[in-house]
Amino acid sequence: MKIGVITGASSGMGRDFVLELDKEGLDELWVVARRGDRLEQLQGECQTPVRCLVADLTEEKGMQTLISQLEQHAPCVQFLVNCAGFGKFGGWDEIPLAAQLSMVDLNAKALVAVTQTTLPFMHRGSHIVQLCSSSAFFPLPYLNVYAATKAFVQHYSFGLYEELKDDGISVTQVSPGWVKTEFFDGFQQEDGKHHLKKYSPIYPSCKVVQKALQDAKKGKQVSVYGAFVKFHRLAGRFAPRWFMNGQWRSCFQ
Repeated sequence: MKIGVITGASSGMGRDFVLELDKEGLDELWVVARRGDRLEQLQGECQTPVRCLVADLTEEKGMQTLISQLEQHAPCVQFLVNCAGFGKFGGWDEIPLAAQLSMVDLNAKALVAVTQTTLPFMHRGSHIVQLCSSSAFFPLPYLNVYAATKAFVQHYSFGLYEELKDDGISVTQVSPGWVKTEFFDGFQQEDGKHHLKKYSPIYPSCKVVQKALQDAKKGKQVSVYGAFVKFHRLAGRFAPRWFMNGQWRSCFQ
């Protein structure tokens, strides 16, 4: 049985990945998220059979939900898409410690746990897609912890790519800029001293997802959609951090 596993599948890019993978002719799609009603709704929109796994991946019980299903059915995981994550704007004194640690738990620790758990069920020709971010390209004040978790995902994915390339399993990190999703709306609603003056350009989620899957099938390490984000990635590699952080800070009110 060939399947796709998608975390963070109840909304945003995770949901769009499910809809795109529905076109791949897989035997099942395993969708993982905390909101079971959203997953059930997604079931009705797919031609491929959808297995709903309602789970909080930051908890041992949530991870066990996925582990038990993998061990019971021993599928061939053709696609693993790690989309579960969240972010918050604010200075170090504006975001509660619990929220900062939750970002680390979900964006980094849970991503590693899901990847390590799923890898034994992947084979030559399988693809891992890790949702990273353009915020991983350099440190970002007032988006500090979120950007740091995505930098972790970037380095982890680069290293894992090298470990798995001889096994024929690709690892692609998707690094979008601003994408119109509920995740993005959450940024706009943040309270506190630091607010961006504008969010531009904003890319459609479905386009980012379509390119990500194309790049994954080609075995690319990084998938970047849009000229602005490509420039952002280039600047992150070659421009001094003090310069890039100055540009970033100038975007705030």
